Amino acid sequence: MIATYIDEFIMFCAGLWMTSLGFGYLSLSRNPAHKLPVVRHFRWMGPLLLVIAVILAIAS
Repeated sequence: MIATYIDEFIMFCAGLWMTSLGFGYLSLSRNPAHKLPVVRHFRWMGPLLLVIAVILAIAS
């Protein structure tokens, strides 16, 4: 039971991190010109992960 809440909390935090990277609020490197190609996918993967975490939290 408590492991489920921990898993959902970690998923929610990862979704926040991915969303902030995708929209440019955070950067993976100190050089802003060097942006990894996968970061552009974080714009949709981060919010999707947030929605999944919230749905799982409501369902449990």
